[in-house]
Amino acid sequence: MLLEKTIAEVGTLYPEPMAEAQKRLDSLIKPPGSLGRLEELAVQLAGITGNPRPVVGDRVIIIMAGDHGVVAEGVSVAPQEITHQQIPAFLTGVAGIGVLGRLAGARLVVVDVGVAVPVDYPGVLNRKVRPGTGNIARGPAMTREEAVRSVEVGIQVVQEEIDRGATLIGLGDMGIGNTTPSSAIAAALGGYAPEEVTGRGTLVNDQVLRRKVEVVARALEINRPDPADGLDVLAKVGGLEIGGLAGVILGAAARRVPVVIDGFITTAAAMVAVALQPRVKEFMIASHLSGEQGHRLMLEHLGLVPMLYLNMRLGEGTGAALAMHLVEAACRVINQMASFSEAGIADLDEDKILK
Repeated sequence: MLLEKTIAEVGTLYPEPMAEAQKRLDSLIKPPGSLGRLEELAVQLAGITGNPRPVVGDRVIIIMAGDHGVVAEGVSVAPQEITHQQIPAFLTGVAGIGVLGRLAGARLVVVDVGVAVPVDYPGVLNRKVRPGTGNIARGPAMTREEAVRSVEVGIQVVQEEIDRGATLIGLGDMGIGNTTPSSAIAAALGGYAPEEVTGRGTLVNDQVLRRKVEVVARALEINRPDPADGLDVLAKVGGLEIGGLAGVILGAAARRVPVVIDGFITTAAAMVAVALQPRVKEFMIASHLSGEQGHRLMLEHLGLVPMLYLNMRLGEGTGAALAMHLVEAACRVINQMASFSEAGIADLDEDKILK
């Protein structure tokens, strides 16, 4: 099975290139560690790729789209039709991710993995597993077999892009109502109370927020997802696009390509991916801290530290697009800065400075 094969192929970071990258960074014309997270990122990229002087070439943002039966519970003020109506705006470049993805020099790959209606728009990959999930407040989102298929869609899509030359992958999502299953996933896998990880999504009012918390609690009570089984959680309270994004993470990690996660929904997918294969955590880069309640707890659960704090909550991959500039910056630092010997400058003696 593709999923099992991919999980087995995920390795660990290469220590030798990481040590070599660190040595190079410490030799550059700056105090050791003075570029902070950029230096840490360069070392991580060396460990992922096996190249002590990592570079970023072709970059791709993969946007998975799917609908959710739970919108019938009134958890979103936005109508479900927006899911399929928004997709053309991604590809024409006028949506948020269209603008920021273009700025980052990233190609957008939009995938229909579970939109409720047929999506007939040029450029959209039709990999629909089923037309939307079931209502998790009344029963499971999907069958276990459908959950596996959604993850395998993501694996196939990302590996096709890597075969085309992608060296950096960003994650994006589209699906009205998807903060509710994401909250349920966070609660199930992180052991959090529904009220800790359920936020306002599309800026719902207090009454709708209370309803969302109740719906998440009911979904967990009715479906009883097994926190030790990532596929069980995905099938019972997840979403098709969330499964697809988990597959993107797994597929990229198996090919040793770094993945930049976006906000709340893609971090729920990251939690599923880590539940399936804990080693994928080393291949992920957290782009930003979402304005959505619960995102901080999810990142803490994964042991990831976001690079940007912009109070963004749009999704679509917008945070991932912005963070790609920082990934590029980390690579330029290690490759284009000179060492003390290369620049003919006396090396800093940290012991003497401290004295």
